[in-house]
Amino acid sequence: MSKYDKMIEINRERSVEKVAAAKAAIRKMAEDGERISVPGLMKATGLSRGFFYKNPEVRSEIDRAMEQQAGTADPRRSILNKAMDGRIELLQQQLAKLRQENELLQKENQKLKKALGRHDRNVIRNL
Repeated sequence: MSKYDKMIEINRERSVEKVAAAKAAIRKMAEDGERISVPGLMKATGLSRGFFYKNPEVRSEIDRAMEQQAGTADPRRSILNKAMDGRIELLQQQLAKLRQENELLQKENQKLKKALGRHDRNVIRNL
């Protein structure tokens, strides 16, 4: 085996090890509930940004993991959703109260219009 062939074999082995390390890091981040991102993977593995974008096998693994994560709820989002649900319910209660108040005011307005109409007729009769 020539030196060149040996170098190529060593490079292939290193490449396989890098791919395995990257996949393991992706799986670990997914299991731990961490947001999967290239900068996070760079920090976890020590591999370059280009490696994650250029290696098709690793890139497809990242894309697949990100798609799965997109379906899961972000804990902060669920907290915000609960807070917003509470706010929506409070606003709906206020709306119902204001509608009821509006209805009462409209009825009172109708009564006052009728009373004013009667009063005007009485004034005209007395002339």
